[in-house]
Amino acid sequence: MKYGSVRRPGRVAVVGVGIIGASVGWNLSRRGAEVVFIDAGLPGEGVTNWSFSWVNASNKTVRRSYFDLNVAGMTAYRELAEAIGPDSWWYPSGHLRWADNPAAEARLLQTAELLADWDYRVEMCTGAEVRRRLEPALTMPDEHPVVFYPDEAWVHGRHLVDRLVGKAVASGAELRSGTAVCDIATSTNGRTRTVALSDGNRLDVDIVVNAAGPNASHVAGLIERHLPMRREPGVVTRLDCAQVPIRRAMHAPHIEIRPDGDTSVVLHSREIDALIGTGQDLAELAQLLHESARHVVPELDAARMAETRVSNRPIPADGFPSVGALPSVPGYYEAVSHSGITLGPAIGQLLAAEILSGKRDEMLADFRPERFCS
Repeated sequence: MKYGSVRRPGRVAVVGVGIIGASVGWNLSRRGAEVVFIDAGLPGEGVTNWSFSWVNASNKTVRRSYFDLNVAGMTAYRELAEAIGPDSWWYPSGHLRWADNPAAEARLLQTAELLADWDYRVEMCTGAEVRRRLEPALTMPDEHPVVFYPDEAWVHGRHLVDRLVGKAVASGAELRSGTAVCDIATSTNGRTRTVALSDGNRLDVDIVVNAAGPNASHVAGLIERHLPMRREPGVVTRLDCAQVPIRRAMHAPHIEIRPDGDTSVVLHSREIDALIGTGQDLAELAQLLHESARHVVPELDAARMAETRVSNRPIPADGFPSVGALPSVPGYYEAVSHSGITLGPAIGQLLAAEILSGKRDEMLADFRPERFCS
């Protein structure tokens, strides 16, 4: 990412220190900006730590500009791994996907064909080839078609956030965790000036970046901005294993599975998400996830359920990111998106460049905050 001419942005408050906020703040700090991170909890412990954490563009084909932005996110990850080192957070081992009924399989193969036409790397395998070459612990029919996306990855989001925030703080950034933003006061010309925190402190700032994830609508409301958000809760469970039997993220029928280090596995399912709020408690949802997973990976039968959590995905109302300046409120920027894991480093680069140069990148043209202004 070329920054071109750089202006001094003054003091920047980054509200929310998940993967997007950490990426924005790190990119600003390393370019000389004065950054203060603010988070009601601990950095990386919210949705970033409780998502499937799958870096991809294969699931983002609904709009070509959105696909291209996610491809840029994948590229930004490779650059980031070179810049800060890949250890403990970066796992570029590819992604497997297959279906168990004709209609779902037809959609899967149609998407794979589209992606190949868009120059996205796709490999077609059989179940037997996958077990022999990639994942011997899986159960699937020998002749079953499986799509392998070799350029995709998973990340340990909390570890990456810790790394980025640590590097930013070492460069002079300030971290205020365990305190929420409760008010944003503006000067008579509308430019952001003072951020009031729940611990009683008040910060004089020139710029606010709203990267507050599921709480982004509340933060926007503090400047009388309406940011419409969907409410889509998701349930994720972690299993403890003596040894993790798989190496890469996968979408199997009815269940998503990925490693989470050497002794842990993460499970998620959209089908189980649909049961949230229907009367089943968290332990029952976790048990359903575990049952689905061990049908695919029998070795997970002996794994122990460690922790399960429901979190709300940060999804603007139309499903697409809201990134960039809001022209009606000088000094206020949004960085709000589902797929924050994939898009975090790219949004960090693009938004930092916009703040520092004042120039808008065409890649964000379809995702500007003002599209929600009435």
